[in-house]
Amino acid sequence: MTMGKNEIIASRVFDVPRELLFQAWTTPELLARWWGPHGFTNTFHECDVRPGGTWRFTMHGPDGVDYPNHCVFVEIVPHERVALDHLSGHEFRVTATFDDLEGRTKVTFRQNFKITEEFEQAKAYCVEGNEQNLDRLGKVLAEMAY
Repeated sequence: MTMGKNEIIASRVFDVPRELLFQAWTTPELLARWWGPHGFTNTFHECDVRPGGTWRFTMHGPDGVDYPNHCVFVEIVPHERVALDHLSGHEFRVTATFDDLEGRTKVTFRQNFKITEEFEQAKAYCVEGNEQNLDRLGKVLAEMAY
């Protein structure tokens, strides 16, 4: 995990081809299974995975609190990159890139906040939350690979 100006960057190498990783990021049924930190579940209301497409969902926290989310997909490059803007609450752009490592794939998860004050507030829980997100993604990828 590293940080840039208003940005949290996490990366992980998975023992799957990048096509599988891209599929996990762009298939609503799969995305709903791993998006968010440990203990969270999701209800997707809309997930139109294309540039300009809307993604509305509710994250259900382990404490019973619901977190409504509104995102818009900005860029979808098959097997290479997914970018989306998170527009509810803290505004940030998530960019995920998928680098082929001869059958394995490195995903780099960049979360760039629009406002410095919001970045300063969110980084305390987003750093760990993003790592947990990648943990959950790994479990879904393992199931997909077998």
